[in-house]
Amino acid sequence: MLEKTFEPGPIEARWYAHWEERGAFRPPRSDARPFTIVLPPPNVTGTLHIGHALNQTLQDILLRWKRMQGFDARWIVGTDHAGIATQMVVERTIASQGLTREGMGREAFLATVWDWKAKSGGAITQQMRRLGASPDWAHERFTMDEAYARAVTDVFVRLHEEGLIYRDKRLVNWDPKFQTAISDLEVENRETKGHFWHLRYPLADGSGHLVVATTRPETMLGDTAVAVNPEDDRYRHLVGQSIAHPLTGRTIPVIADTWADPALGSGVVKITPAHDFNDWSVFERHREIGWINILNPDGTLNAQVPEAYRGLDRFVARKRIIADMEALGLLERVEEKLVQVPHGDRSGAVIEPYLTDQWYVDAARLAAEARRAVADGRSTFVPAAWAKTYFNWLDAIQPWCVSRQLWWGHRIPAWYGPDGQCIVARDAAEAQAKAGLGVPLRQDEDVLDTWFSSALWPFVTLGWPEKTPDLARHYPGDVLVTAFDIIFFWVARMMMQGLHFMGEVPFRTVYCHGLVRDATGAKMSKSRGNAIDPLTLIDRYGADAVRFTLAALESQGRDIKLDEKRVEGYRNFATKLWNAVRFAQSQGIWADAEGYPDSGRNTDEAPVAAHPVNRWILSEAAAMVRDVTESLEAFRFDQAADALYHFTWSRFCDWYLELAKPLLAEGSPEACETRATASFVLDTILKVLHPFMPFLTEELWHAQGPRPHDLILASWPELQVEPSDAEAEITWLIALISAIRSARTELNVPPSARLPLHAPAALEARLQRHLPALERLARVSGLAFAAPSGGIAQLVVAGETYVLPLGEVIDLAAERARLSRAAVAAEQEAAQLASRLANPGFLARAKPEAVEKARADHAARMAEAERLRTALARLGHS
Repeated sequence: MLEKTFEPGPIEARWYAHWEERGAFRPPRSDARPFTIVLPPPNVTGTLHIGHALNQTLQDILLRWKRMQGFDARWIVGTDHAGIATQMVVERTIASQGLTREGMGREAFLATVWDWKAKSGGAITQQMRRLGASPDWAHERFTMDEAYARAVTDVFVRLHEEGLIYRDKRLVNWDPKFQTAISDLEVENRETKGHFWHLRYPLADGSGHLVVATTRPETMLGDTAVAVNPEDDRYRHLVGQSIAHPLTGRTIPVIADTWADPALGSGVVKITPAHDFNDWSVFERHREIGWINILNPDGTLNAQVPEAYRGLDRFVARKRIIADMEALGLLERVEEKLVQVPHGDRSGAVIEPYLTDQWYVDAARLAAEARRAVADGRSTFVPAAWAKTYFNWLDAIQPWCVSRQLWWGHRIPAWYGPDGQCIVARDAAEAQAKAGLGVPLRQDEDVLDTWFSSALWPFVTLGWPEKTPDLARHYPGDVLVTAFDIIFFWVARMMMQGLHFMGEVPFRTVYCHGLVRDATGAKMSKSRGNAIDPLTLIDRYGADAVRFTLAALESQGRDIKLDEKRVEGYRNFATKLWNAVRFAQSQGIWADAEGYPDSGRNTDEAPVAAHPVNRWILSEAAAMVRDVTESLEAFRFDQAADALYHFTWSRFCDWYLELAKPLLAEGSPEACETRATASFVLDTILKVLHPFMPFLTEELWHAQGPRPHDLILASWPELQVEPSDAEAEITWLIALISAIRSARTELNVPPSARLPLHAPAALEARLQRHLPALERLARVSGLAFAAPSGGIAQLVVAGETYVLPLGEVIDLAAERARLSRAAVAAEQEAAQLASRLANPGFLARAKPEAVEKARADHAARMAEAERLRTALARLGHS
C-alpha cells in the first residue's frame, strides 16, 4: 500500500538513479526510426535557472513521448566552455589567492581552468537530473573536449581556405574591463540618467558655429567630420566648408549625409567613425574623412588626443572636456536625459564601440542558403511568426566577429612570421611546414567566440569530420527547442554551418518558446528581487509539479507569467492522483479480477465493458489520448497538459471513481469488469502523464507489484474504443448530479437533508439504473414521477424538467429575498465597474494590471449576478 502522504523528494532521487543505471534514457533500438534533439548546451559555469527549466522540460516531454512511441529517441547533451564567463569565474578565484592571470602565464592559468572545470563544472548537469531530464548521458560532450577542439580548428581552416574567414579592422563591442570584443547578446542596455551636451563647433572661416549634441563628449577628440542632411536648407550652403575643432586643433569637413536628421536637435551631427557604429557607416560612404581611434584597450585615452587628455580614464576626460568647452564659451546648454547605456552583462563595464583588428566570418555568403532552407520549408519555425525574425536578421546580416581577446577557449589556429605574414594551419607543425624550416612563428593570442564552436554542435557532437554511423543516423535532428532570443546568435549560425559542412539543415523544426516572467509579467532579475529559482520550487513542491506547471503555461507565441500558486496547484494535482491510486489499491483494482478474462493489468488492449459507466470512461480515455497526442504533434504543450489535467482530475477522479464505487461493492455483478476498466484507465493515465510527471508516474506504475518493464519504456497508448450511447448517458447523469448539487448550494439546502427527485416518467428506467449514484452523490432520497406540492426548485437538464421539493427544508420567502438582494448588489457592482472601464481618464491613468483586474472583476460580478438570477428562477410552487 502506498504511503498516506506523497513526498516527492525521496521518490525522485530513487527513480532517477534507477533509470540512469539501467540505461533507460537510450535503450538499444538500432532498428527503430531515430528521433533526435540537441540540447542547447548550457554554460559549464551555469546553474539551472527558470529559463533552463522551461527549455529542458519541453525537450524532455518530447523525448519521453517519442521513446514511448518506440523511436530510437536520442537527446544529445553537453556543456559549453563559455569563454568569458568561465575565465571570469577562475580569475575571481585566483584573485582571492593573490594571483593574477598575467602573473601566472597562459599555460598555468589554463591548467587552473581545466582543474576548476573538473571539480566544479558539472553542477548544472546534476541540476538537470533533479528536473528529471533524460538525455544520452553516456555520450555527454563538452565544446572544449579534444575531438570537439580538433573539429573547430578544422572548420576554421576550411572556411579560411574558402575565403569565408578573414582578418579585418572594424568596430566591435569592446569591454574595457575584460579588454575583449563581446557579442551583442553579452551587451545589456541600461536606462541611465545622463545628459545631452550641446556644443558649439566654430566654422574655420570665423563666420559662426554649428551646434552638435552628444551624450559622450569625450569622443569629440576623435571627430573627423560634421554632417548635415543634404535636404536641410539651413545648412546646405555650408557643405564643403570646414570646422576648426576647438580642442584638437584639427580642421574637419562639413559633409552631407542622410544620417543627419533635420528634425532632431539642431540637425547637425558630429562624426566619430572609430567610436560609433552609425558614424562608421557614414565613414564607409565618405572614406575621405578617415578615422581616429582615441582609446586604449582599458578605456583610457591614447596618444592620438591632445597631451592634456592622454592617459585619462574616459569618464574623467569627459568632465575635463566639458569644463574646457565651457571655459572657451562653447558649451551652449546641458539637457538632462534618460539614455540607454550599453554595459557588459558580466563585467558591468560601459561598453565602447572600438576599432580593432579581429577575425571575421563572411556571414552574408553563408546566410543565403540558410535563408532559402527556411523559405522552402526544409526547416520550419513554430510558431511560424518567428521565421520573419529569422529572415529579417539574415537580410541585414553583417560580418561576424569571431575572435575574442581571452585565454580560455579555442585558440585561433593562425601563426605570424617575422614579416607579419599570417599562416592558418591545423597545428604548429603544419604552420611551420608552410612557413619554412627555421622561420620563427608566433601563434595568434586570441580565441574564438563561443558562438563559433556552439554553431557546430548538431554535427560535431555526432563525430564530424569523421563519417560516423551516429552522424549518418542522427543528422539532421528532428527538433530544436530554444528561446526566441537566440534565433540570431545560435539558431541562424547553426543553420549556416550545418548547411555549409553537411549539405542539410541541422534540424527540421525549430520550436521557439517564450520567456518566463514573474506573476505580474515583469522580467525576472536578481536586482529586482523577483527571480524564481527552479531548484527552490523543486525542493518545495517536487520536480513533477514544476514540470507540469511550465508545460501547462507554455502557450505558443506568448511569454509565461509564473505564479508559485500554480506550482502549488499542480502539486495538489499530483496528490490527487496519488490518493486515487491509494483508493484503487484499497478496492483491489490493481489485482487481477477473478473470473474476468482480462483484468486490464499489463496490457495495452482495453477490456470489454458492458456497464455504461465503464464504457463511458474508456471512451473518454481514448479521447484524452487522442487529444494529448495531437497536441504534442502540434507542439501545443499547454493543450496537452490541459487535456491530461481535466481528464485525470475531473473525469476519472471526481466522476468515474465516485460513479464506480457502487459497482465495486461486494457482490456486485459489475465488480470484476469495473476493476479491469479502472486498472486499464489508470495505466493509460500513467503512460500519458509520464512525459510530464515522470517521477510520480513511475512510482505509481510499480506501486501495485512487479511489472514487466519500467514505465519509461512502456508503449504509448493507442486506444481503439467502439463508440456507444454510454457517453451521452453518463454525460446526462453528470449534468443532472451537478445541477442538483448546484441548486442545493445556491438555495442553502442543509447538507444533511435528503430530497426526493421528481422526474418525467419516461426516464424511470435510466434513473433507476443510476439511483445508487444519485443517492450517494446528489443526496437524493428516492425517485418520484408525480408533481410535488408546495415550494419547489426546478432543474432543466438536457431539455427535461426535474423538481426538488423544498418546502420542509428551507424558508422559501426568506431565501427568495436573500437571492434577490444579492443579485441586485452584484448587478450594481458590475455597473460601477463598467462605468469605470468606460472612463477614458481611468484607462489613461491606470496601470495595465489595474485595468486587467477591473475587467476580471466586472466579468466575475456579471457571472455572479447571472448565477443568482438563475437560482431565483429555480424557486416556485407546484
